[in-house]
Amino acid sequence: MLFQKNNFQKAAQHENGINRRLFLAYVSALYSIPTIGWTANVNRRMKFAINPFSIGVASGDANSTSVVLWTRLAPKPLDPDGGMPNVGVPVQWRLATDEGMNNVVASGQQLATPQLGHSIHVTAGQLKPDTWYWYQFSVNGEESVVGRTRTMPPRFSNPKQLSFAAASCQSLEQGYYTAYDRMAEDELDIIFHLGDYIYEYTAGNQGNIRKHHGGEIESLSDYRVRHAQYKLDPALQKVHARCPWFVTWDDHEVDNNCAAEISEQKNVKPVDFLIRRAAAYQAFYENMPLRRTSIPAGPNLQLYRRGAFGQLAEFMVLDGRQYRSDQPNNDVRSPLNDAAFNPESSMLGSEQRNWLKQSLIQSRGTWNILAQQVMMGMVGMPSGDIPMSYSMDQWPGYTHERMELLRFMADRKISNPVVLTGDIHSNWANELRIDDRKMDTPAVAAEFVGTSISSAGDGQDRIADHNKLLSNNPFIKFHNRQRGYFRCTVTQKTWTTDYMVVDKVTTPGGKVTKRTSLVLENGSPTLQQT
Repeated sequence: MLFQKNNFQKAAQHENGINRRLFLAYVSALYSIPTIGWTANVNRRMKFAINPFSIGVASGDANSTSVVLWTRLAPKPLDPDGGMPNVGVPVQWRLATDEGMNNVVASGQQLATPQLGHSIHVTAGQLKPDTWYWYQFSVNGEESVVGRTRTMPPRFSNPKQLSFAAASCQSLEQGYYTAYDRMAEDELDIIFHLGDYIYEYTAGNQGNIRKHHGGEIESLSDYRVRHAQYKLDPALQKVHARCPWFVTWDDHEVDNNCAAEISEQKNVKPVDFLIRRAAAYQAFYENMPLRRTSIPAGPNLQLYRRGAFGQLAEFMVLDGRQYRSDQPNNDVRSPLNDAAFNPESSMLGSEQRNWLKQSLIQSRGTWNILAQQVMMGMVGMPSGDIPMSYSMDQWPGYTHERMELLRFMADRKISNPVVLTGDIHSNWANELRIDDRKMDTPAVAAEFVGTSISSAGDGQDRIADHNKLLSNNPFIKFHNRQRGYFRCTVTQKTWTTDYMVVDKVTTPGGKVTKRTSLVLENGSPTLQQT
C-alpha cells in the first residue's frame, strides 16, 4: 500500500519542531512511487471480459520531436482498482501517419503497473516536427480507440498560425459537456485545461444533473474512481482524442481553495492534508498525459513547465496552488490592505516565480502565453461598508507579487504577454496594468478568462450589475456568465479570441454559439472587439 497513513502520522508528530523543508523531504521519500514500469508480478496473457480501455486515450505535452501518449487499463472503472488484478500487464502501442493505422512509424510496449493505477505514459520520440499522427493501444487482442495528436513546429521556425482552445471547471454533477462536443469539431492544434478537471466534493441535493460516485474523496482509490468517472464522459473522451493537451490544476483536483499544505477546513492539520494531497497528486498524474518528469514524489509534483509553437508562441504553464501562501484576510473579499500587499505572500513561490521570469527573458516567441488558474485582473466591487472589495483567492490577494510580475514584464519589454485563466465560471477579457486601478498608466498585458464547461449550471448572459461592474473596473472589456470555452487563432500580426457559449448544460443538446470575438495586434495589449 502506497500510503501508510499510521506510520506517516507517527513520524510527523514532531512536524512543528523540525525544519519544514526537511519534513517535506521526508514525506516525499516515504511516499515516492516505485520506478515506473517496476512490479513484482507480470501477467503477459491476461484476458479481459470487458474492454480495458473504457476511459479512452489522450496525448499531451508535445514538443517538436515527441509527445506523450496516455491510457489507463480500467475494465471496471468505478471499482477502486479499476477492475484490474494486482499484477503488471504489458500494453502495446503504435503511432502512424494515417488514421487507418497502416503506415506505422513507431511502436513499442510498456508495462501497466498497479503502482501507477495501470496507467500508461508513453513518450513517443524521434518524430517529425509539425506533423499530425494517429495512435492506438492494444493488449491481448483488445484495442483502444484511435487517437490523433501532433508535434509542434521546429523550435526556430515561424509558423503562420496557431489554433487552440482553453477550458476549465467541469463539474460532472452540474451539467453536460456540450461544449466539448463542439470543441472536438474545431480544428485545433492544442488544448489548454486550466484546472478543476474533477470536483472533490459532492454537491448534495441541488438538482444535480449527474451524481458523483461516492462522497467527498480523500484516499488514492477515491481520487482514481473520481477521475475515471469523469473520463467515462463520451464528449470528454472525444476531445481528448483529437489533439494534444497541456494541463494544469487548480484547487478541486485536491480540495476547494487549498493553499500549499493548508486545507480549506482550518481544523485539518498540514500533516493530514499532505496525505490527502499525495493521493490526489498521484491520481492526477495517473490520469493525465504528463511526462515522466511530473511523476509525483509524495505530496510534491512538478507541474509548471514550458512549451513552444515555433517562434510564433511560447507558453508557460503555471501552478498556482502547490506553492502559494495561505489566502490573506481569512479568504474573504476584502479591500487591498496590508495583508494583500504583504511582500512575503506568494501565489507562485520563489522558485517558480524565478523560473517564470527566466523563461520570459529567454523566450523567442512573438506571443508569450501564461496558462494559469485564477484571475489576474484586479476586479473590485463595493461590499457593504467597504468601498471596494477583492477576491483574496485570486491574484489581488497577492497584490505585491502580481504588481512586481507585471512591472517585470513592462521593464523587460516582454513580447506580447497574454494570460489565460479559468476558475471563476464566467467570461472576462481584461487589459492588465501594474495597478489596474490606475487607468492613466499603460496596459502591460491582456487576460482572457474562460467560463466553466459545466460548473454552476446554465448560467446567464449578464448579471444585473453588469454596467456597474464595468464602470468600477474600466479595464474589463468583456464580461459574460454563460457556460462554454474560448478558442484562439494566433498569427504573427494578430491574436483573435472567440468566446463560445452554450445556452444550456442542464439538458443534453444545448446550442453553442460565438458570443463575441476580441482581437489583439502584435505590439499592443489593447483589446478590440470585432
